[in-house]
Amino acid sequence: MATREQPTGLTRCTASPAHAPSTPGMRQTRLCTLVSAASGVAACVLLATLQLLRGPDPRWIVLGAAGCLLLAVTLARVLYRTVTPGTAPTTAGRPLAAPVVAAVLSVPLVGPGGDTPGLAWSFVGAALVGVAPLLLPVRYAVTPMAATVLVSAATAWWLGGPVRDAVTVTVVLGLSVAVWNVLHLWFWTFLGQAREGRDAVARLAAAEERLRFAREVYELLGNHLAAIAFKAELASRLAPVDGARTRNEVAEIRALAAAALARMREAVHGYHVVDLREQVLSVARVLRAADVRCTVTQPRKDLPPALTGPLVSVLRDVGAHVLRDGEARWCTIEVAREADGARLTVVSDGADGVDTDGAVLPGLADRLRDSGGALRTWRENGTLTVEATIRVEA
Repeated sequence: MATREQPTGLTRCTASPAHAPSTPGMRQTRLCTLVSAASGVAACVLLATLQLLRGPDPRWIVLGAAGCLLLAVTLARVLYRTVTPGTAPTTAGRPLAAPVVAAVLSVPLVGPGGDTPGLAWSFVGAALVGVAPLLLPVRYAVTPMAATVLVSAATAWWLGGPVRDAVTVTVVLGLSVAVWNVLHLWFWTFLGQAREGRDAVARLAAAEERLRFAREVYELLGNHLAAIAFKAELASRLAPVDGARTRNEVAEIRALAAAALARMREAVHGYHVVDLREQVLSVARVLRAADVRCTVTQPRKDLPPALTGPLVSVLRDVGAHVLRDGEARWCTIEVAREADGARLTVVSDGADGVDTDGAVLPGLADRLRDSGGALRTWRENGTLTVEATIRVEA
């Protein structure tokens, strides 16, 4: 059975951040958006309260203040949910029922208060008009906004107050607050979309790197494996009839397998078609796509293959660790040529809670030691430093 799509609020659109903001910049922007949106509503409620204080009857002052407080708390909750990912209000759930109930209760509580009947509630109506675009898309928010203006006029007329003044306050002040809120919400959703775009670029860069490595492995082993499969089939057919030729085919299979294994080892250790300079730039592109500022320093001349292989392995693992386990905002990659070898140093922030007892990169130190190198990791002032050195055998 087909279901009708319910109208969703602006905060449910694809441009909104899908997850809680994890970077300091996003958290600060969210806080600024929340404060800016709340300021307009707070101004309306404050003006309504000031109008109530001018009334002669203390009972209506207390009742009106209670109505304003109830509405302010309800709208504050709505504004918080609006800019908080994963908790946006919907037209079909309870979050919309609370502001409606608070608005209905505020009419008899706030309307009669003040020295001018109905004028205090016109400021409340302006707050409701300003919040409506945050709850619903603009095309759906027009109806409750118009209904709020009608309620403001009816309240002033019923209580004998100035209808024109009440409508003017509700419309002018309400639309000003609505435009203010929509602009800030649009800016917030725009930043959320940009953040998700950067995450998508980072995932795409990682996928491209995996595809590149897969193509490299295929180019290395594809022909060898095809030849091995063909000769193995030929040897199985010749075995019953020609033993000498079968032995020759098996020897060729053994040679092909040994050659394929040697090329695979070269690829894994970085000795075959692996350029350290290119790998450093590739890792830097992936980090920058993930919103990590990356600075690269490399020697002018390329390093010998015997040095670049182990360092490439270290670079890939450290780059993956920065992306996966940390909340790094910046990273520096330095490759230096030394008299008897080379040194790779990677420094990044976001190292709080990271162990530096050798378990930061499991197995990497052992692999580098097998190649004649050494790995050091340490944490200092919230930064993680990984230093890999490799020496040339005399």
